[in-house]
Amino acid sequence: MIVLVAVLFLAITILPQLWVRRIIQRHGKERSDLPGTGGELARHLLNRFDLAYVTIEITEQGDHYDPEAKAVRLQKRHHDGRSLSAAAVAAHEVGHAIQDGRGERGLQWRQSLARVAVQTDRLAFWFFLAAPVLGILARTPAAFAAILGIGVALLAVRVLVNLATLPVEFDASFGKALPILREGYLPETELPAIRAVLTAAAFSYVAGALISMVNLARWIGLLR
Repeated sequence: MIVLVAVLFLAITILPQLWVRRIIQRHGKERSDLPGTGGELARHLLNRFDLAYVTIEITEQGDHYDPEAKAVRLQKRHHDGRSLSAAAVAAHEVGHAIQDGRGERGLQWRQSLARVAVQTDRLAFWFFLAAPVLGILARTPAAFAAILGIGVALLAVRVLVNLATLPVEFDASFGKALPILREGYLPETELPAIRAVLTAAAFSYVAGALISMVNLARWIGLLR
């Protein structure tokens, strides 16, 4: 039973990441027929949508948009590359910049929760470090259950952040990037590949959401 649970946990948390990596690599081949690099496309789209103040940077920490720094950050292969993956990922991250520029509530809600989660994650670390001692001092089942309840509440904030992230990611891919790229930026024949990469870009946060939900379910199980 323990082995089955372990295998299931690994499948839930690792397979989405492997799938995302495979899709992006599959469509990451250099294409001399594409008009520009991912970084050049991102700059063009930002200027087009009156977001010239948003900078574009190369990062080693994964493609993302930083709403605090107003920066689209792309891995070197996507910033300098001429590939379908580079174009789709660049458009996806610009999609987040558009969300921010328009003041869309989904992104604002996620950012507010993320700031709270930074604090609750710190509290959770110290709480779980001290939980065994607190459990001994509690002495009564009710007090111990209350201690576990605090831990569950701290974890629930991270779950909320991850759940709030998913619709924001899908909007960046299919509410923003795909309609833009269909406006003649890429041939219609390439749209199935673009959809696949945009789906992978949106799903890049699914593994984190699944891990946080599994951890929360485990602690809830301890309360029963």
